[in-house]
Amino acid sequence: MIARRAVILLSGGLDSTTVLAIAKSEGFEPYALSFHYGQRHVAELQAAKLVAARGGVANHVVVNVDLRQFGGSALTDDIDVPKSRSLSDIGKGIPVTYVPARNTIFLSYALAWAETLASSDLFVGVNALDYSGYPDCRPEYIRAYEQMANLATKAGVEGAQQLTIHTPLIELTKAEIIKRGTELGVDYSLTVSCYDPSTGGEACGECDSCLLRKKGFSEARIPDPTRYREAASVAV
Repeated sequence: MIARRAVILLSGGLDSTTVLAIAKSEGFEPYALSFHYGQRHVAELQAAKLVAARGGVANHVVVNVDLRQFGGSALTDDIDVPKSRSLSDIGKGIPVTYVPARNTIFLSYALAWAETLASSDLFVGVNALDYSGYPDCRPEYIRAYEQMANLATKAGVEGAQQLTIHTPLIELTKAEIIKRGTELGVDYSLTVSCYDPSTGGEACGECDSCLLRKKGFSEARIPDPTRYREAASVAV
């Protein structure tokens, strides 16, 4: 039986690495897509390359899109990354780490690649529970994009392709995601989630992404393999 091809958005973070493992477990042949979009660090992108190499993807493409030209985010502009926010505050409002239209841009590239691969399946690690409040991680956004995508391609109009955007993590807590990935053999020590890592790749332990990651490992009762800066406490 020939495996169905799927395009996986792979950032090198915890969620997208889990999604890659899920896609493979469901019998898809994964094609990984990552972006060098002008983010303030390349540690996550380096992690994506390592995850793709060890994850047995059919092909891994890294696209250069310089979103620094627009700025407007702590990840692409000279804006401080918020640190040490309470877990109750994370998810309230849209933080300055939101990158304008990022998922829309990424999914558009994934859609283009999927059409050339004759693939009807995209996988993305968006999550609407333990997340930072980004509008392009919500189920209604994904549904709207999927509908648009099937109107926007030659394959969709001609009936050769009915695109499905798979979001296997969207209703899972971070702990549930980590448990699922661990069951599938994901090596989370390869992944990087931090918004503001050191030049050596150590996580800050204080940004929203680090706090959610630490919370997830703690609640899953699974040892956290993340390399944190010396001063950062691993406890939540």
